[in-house]
Amino acid sequence: MTQQTISANPIEHIRRSLSELSPSLRKVADLVLAEPSLVEHYSAAELARQAGASQAAVTRFCQAVGLDGYHGLVLALARERGRRAGESEYNDWAQSALDSSLTVDDNLERVVALVSATDVRALQETAQSLDLGALDRAAQALVSAERIDVYGVGGSRATVGELETRLLGIGYSVRGWEEVHVATKSASLLGSADAAVGISDSGATREVYEPLATARGRGATTIALTRDPTSALARLADINLTSIGASIGFRDGPMASRHSQLLILDCLYLRVAQLAHVRASTARALTAHISRDHLVEDAQQKRLRRGKP
Repeated sequence: MTQQTISANPIEHIRRSLSELSPSLRKVADLVLAEPSLVEHYSAAELARQAGASQAAVTRFCQAVGLDGYHGLVLALARERGRRAGESEYNDWAQSALDSSLTVDDNLERVVALVSATDVRALQETAQSLDLGALDRAAQALVSAERIDVYGVGGSRATVGELETRLLGIGYSVRGWEEVHVATKSASLLGSADAAVGISDSGATREVYEPLATARGRGATTIALTRDPTSALARLADINLTSIGASIGFRDGPMASRHSQLLILDCLYLRVAQLAHVRASTARALTAHISRDHLVEDAQQKRLRRGKP
């Protein structure tokens, strides 16, 4: 990772990197995540003392997360603090709402406030950290694909259905698969002219990994949508798109990432529609009547539609 990448969202980037850090570097990371303001006030030596690590560990930590050194970490966190300070009053309130967790004693107003604030923040962070190059490559792969498979189970099933419905609506041969055996059978029939998308919050779901690995073995272009860019699924895929989760109480894992995943899929869908405008427009024109034909109207509504009083 470059410094330019981490500066877009240093806290989230460090959090994603935790699984790759050694125990000594993890001590530094944990302290930075718990109290990022310390970095601006402490020297590298003092931060090392507070973390119970060596100054060399602080330097190695900075390098491990894509920075030149401690000064780069100070600058990245200062930029992030300045960005947050410049947000609207609503987002200032939203950030303060994230400072405490949901409890069984919170009233409904608090629940609504916390959920909305958390989701707004996750959407902002996902948009800021989204790899636009990877997003465009994914769109290009889908545009040129003769056939598209989408794999996802459990909490990711809803996201699979969204992508399937949207791509189908603009004229693509796409199928979402939730059961690993039929998903792998379908993947086995793909070829180099096809594409496959695996959706897994953890990036470690075997039922998603296996068919995507099969699709890649068959030469299809593979795309992963996951919260962990270091996961097995992300490393397997040709193209990786990363969402950010927004956990609250019982809403964690795939549920916490769903809004961020849908944001990415919205952008991916619209980019595909841009790149294949004629195809998308033709498909929408051919299917536009379907929803209208299934509207339920009472007698008065029918008369008004026909121009009668």
